[in-house]
Amino acid sequence: MLSPGTPFPLGATPSPQGINFAISAPTAEAIDLCLFDSTGRNEQQRLRLPKCTDGVWHGLLPAGREGLVYGYRVHGPWAPRDGRRFNSAKLLLDPYAREIVGRYDGSDLFLGHDPSNPDRRDARDNGTVALKARVTASAMAPASPGQARIACGDRVLYELHVRGQTRLHPGVPAALRGTYAGLAEPAVLDHLQRLGITTLSLMPVQHRADEQRLLAMDLSNYWGYNTIGWFAPEARYWSGRPGTTPASEFRAMADAVHARGMELVIDVVYNHSAESDELGPTLSLRGIDNALYYHLREDNRALYENWTGTGNCLNLGEPRVLQLVMDSLRFWACEMGVDGFRFDLAPVLGRDAKRGFDPRAPFFAAIAQDPVLSRTLLIAEPWDIGPGGYRLGEFPPGWLEWNDRFRDTQRGLWLRQGRDGAASLGDFAHRFTASSTQFAHRGRAPAASVNFITAHDGFTLRDLVSYEERHNLANGENNRDGHAHNLSNNCGVEGQSDDAAVLARRSRLQRALQAVLLLSQGTPMLLAGDELGHSQQGNNNAYCQDNETTWLAWIGASDPAGDMARTSDFVARLTALRREAGPLRSTRWWPAAPPEGTPGIRWLRPDGQPMTPDDWHAGTALAIFFEGAAAEDSGAWLVLVNAGADTVNFTLPQGAWRGCLSTDPAHDQGTSPEPLGATAEVTFSSIRVART
Repeated sequence: MLSPGTPFPLGATPSPQGINFAISAPTAEAIDLCLFDSTGRNEQQRLRLPKCTDGVWHGLLPAGREGLVYGYRVHGPWAPRDGRRFNSAKLLLDPYAREIVGRYDGSDLFLGHDPSNPDRRDARDNGTVALKARVTASAMAPASPGQARIACGDRVLYELHVRGQTRLHPGVPAALRGTYAGLAEPAVLDHLQRLGITTLSLMPVQHRADEQRLLAMDLSNYWGYNTIGWFAPEARYWSGRPGTTPASEFRAMADAVHARGMELVIDVVYNHSAESDELGPTLSLRGIDNALYYHLREDNRALYENWTGTGNCLNLGEPRVLQLVMDSLRFWACEMGVDGFRFDLAPVLGRDAKRGFDPRAPFFAAIAQDPVLSRTLLIAEPWDIGPGGYRLGEFPPGWLEWNDRFRDTQRGLWLRQGRDGAASLGDFAHRFTASSTQFAHRGRAPAASVNFITAHDGFTLRDLVSYEERHNLANGENNRDGHAHNLSNNCGVEGQSDDAAVLARRSRLQRALQAVLLLSQGTPMLLAGDELGHSQQGNNNAYCQDNETTWLAWIGASDPAGDMARTSDFVARLTALRREAGPLRSTRWWPAAPPEGTPGIRWLRPDGQPMTPDDWHAGTALAIFFEGAAAEDSGAWLVLVNAGADTVNFTLPQGAWRGCLSTDPAHDQGTSPEPLGATAEVTFSSIRVART
């Protein structure tokens, strides 16, 4: 028997008195707590939650202990056209589950509706196969509770996949490869520290469900953007070592990252769930209280708003849904040691079905006033596919945003000269100085612009200079998925090549793009593997490829004379140069194309004269001169940019200039600065950096 218990906290909470169960389902008529054996296959007891307080059903199980496996059956009407999809034949996962038993296998037993008639309730019981929760002990707080740790101008992000980062790493014990524990191995963290990385940005690590379509092709949602357990670490990244759990192993990894002085950010998906559209499975929220948790279409409440492209959208305008998200975020920050969050399709989180996106929406207000979350690193992917879904620069102060315009401008300048998608030097200057049009308002700093050339979504850096077209047949969508407009350049050969001239051209372009990323004002983000020359063989949407397409290949990385080591060394030199160059990390906004006489920064033609309107529009070479107060006590700096096809001789400003980096290996003196005279030669598609 259950006693009434309390409506707070939500989820299953162990205490000396037993386990308190609480679940928000205000329009449900009754809820049964179903208890299972440790395997989750056999239902042993079914107990009615005895009380409902303000829409929260709750009860205390006096004999309950940690390790108990449970699920819910929620009673109510089956009326899809009214938005109600209750079906007590379907066992439901507690959205507050911290450990999940079982895995969605794509079976139609998970459907709440009759497979042959979506309007009709499916009466088949799925208790044996359904996802369940396991009651866990109250977590030990990590040694280092999560919070932003790096000064905003000093941050260098590195986007990685837990499994892909170490699955093939020879320096990681075989049993730990592809796991949280593997990511914490010294060989992995040593590499990241040597690169100059300050902040690891992990692709989704919350429990996911793979789409039925992928399962039918023996694929999985490798990227993980299909969450169904917002408090449960994905167990596929757990080593399974005795004495550990997915949560404890994740916390140990977080502590190892913090011990190196680095930050840990996770990619989170609160814009939708893995339950897909009206034909998708009933795993949790849909069966608990469909009309509460989701945005339903006003013209037909049997259908879902689909601003995400995944079939549904969570409704954070509802207080209980907002509470679910806030509780999840606080859990990861306070109990798992996460320092920040990258929010997938973030405009959805601030959407109202009638008014659209609002940066003052309840979600953003809740974050801003929260004493824990307001001190974490907050990064938005500032677009979704709904009406008015592109919101770059519109997020609240304190937020950082992925800047795809930086990506497209740099690709356009360096890879598309004379072709569609080409960018001008005026565009380049604006993005080089942190895109002030988008971000220089409401007190926001240049660091708000997260600059990137590549990310998980799209070509890797090596593929960007090796492929003109996507090659995604392995995804099973007839090569229709992924971006068709990549602003790439294959240097004359589609795909792999052994032509020395082609390879040299590709290497030159990669170095130039890496340099412009790490020399630009803003927050740079590197894609894991770009420093190793990782290729996905032209797949620019490898979301379902849990194999060597996406796993980083480390063979050769330890050879100091090899290409991998040279590329990694070059990235490490760039991050070191960035740390030395105060103007690049400044919190001051540098004007792009400023009027003559603007102090601190000068934009010059190769002949040393100020840029003219024609130069900004049609030129391909310029010098960026940080002088005087702009030097930030680190001396004067000069960045010479030649995105054209011919060598350019630059007349240098007066001063004792020393060349400290060139993206052209023929002019690169390594770590030994070379004195420069009155002029400097910059070869085609390259950058040189000098300082006094």
